[in-house]
Amino acid sequence: MQAYDSALLHAFVLDGQGGARSICPAELDDLQLREWESLWLHWDRGQPQAQRWLRENSGLDEFSCNLLLEENTRPRLLPLPDDELLLFLRGVNRNPGAEPEDMVSVRIFADARRVISLRLRPLRATEALIADFEAGRGPKSASELLLDLARYLTDRVDDLITELSEALDEEEDGLDADERYRPDHSLMLQLRRRAAALRRFLSPQRDLYAQLVRNRQVWFMEDDEDYWNELNNRLTRYLEELELIRERANLVLEAESRRLNERMNRLMYRFSITAVLFLPLTFITGLLGINVGGIPGADSSVGFLVACGLIAALALGLLLLFRRWRWL
Repeated sequence: MQAYDSALLHAFVLDGQGGARSICPAELDDLQLREWESLWLHWDRGQPQAQRWLRENSGLDEFSCNLLLEENTRPRLLPLPDDELLLFLRGVNRNPGAEPEDMVSVRIFADARRVISLRLRPLRATEALIADFEAGRGPKSASELLLDLARYLTDRVDDLITELSEALDEEEDGLDADERYRPDHSLMLQLRRRAAALRRFLSPQRDLYAQLVRNRQVWFMEDDEDYWNELNNRLTRYLEELELIRERANLVLEAESRRLNERMNRLMYRFSITAVLFLPLTFITGLLGINVGGIPGADSSVGFLVACGLIAALALGLLLLFRRWRWL
């Protein structure tokens, strides 16, 4: 079993009291579980050794192995004969340099005494489970292990949605406080994209939890249905909040677009009034400026002053007319 050392990330025997003891790969061949014990094996799916062990030593049929090793999967639940389950879950990607909405996948085979999980990228949820084992308050059975793993994956979603909401709150507050404030369009588009990406995986995962409530396994603990139902309700609320985030982002973009349109309309209105005001004045000055004989006042010493007075009177008359028509 030394060939599997790098592929087997964690191997624990649950003691049924909230604790667990770690075992090495060499112990798997002759491992005998007591009546109250359960086994959890967590593998790196990208390692060829893990794939070889799954096909040759796990005892799973070819169909189950092929599903567990598929490249791209969405959250799904597949009951198997003999009260076994295939469970594919997604969690927020909190690995350094990764986009949180680029969700990580964990594939799980489970029965009454054994849980085999496979991941490609690191999962913070498994670290939390190991910390619970070390504190003596971890899951006591295979069914509780599934529940705790799903719960920790869901907790990470809650944190991410809170981050998205807070970023959107800042933009909305700035837009309400200052008419000259311009929201970050790239941020709004990013929030919409991230919300859509999360909904893509969380929606089938919510349905998966609901299916576990309806199709209870015989080896589930008595109150497991209540916990799966609570996870279903939480994901339903998260999906509603994600939809609200998308709507709020759209409203911020629409408000900014409407504000820009109103500003542009005001500017164009002022330009139009100015053009209408100067149009007759320009006509008069152009008419008086033609270089032909017979222009009235051409030989008068006060002709220029009279022309300026007429133009000023016309401008004043236009202004009064515009005010009467409520153009100004």
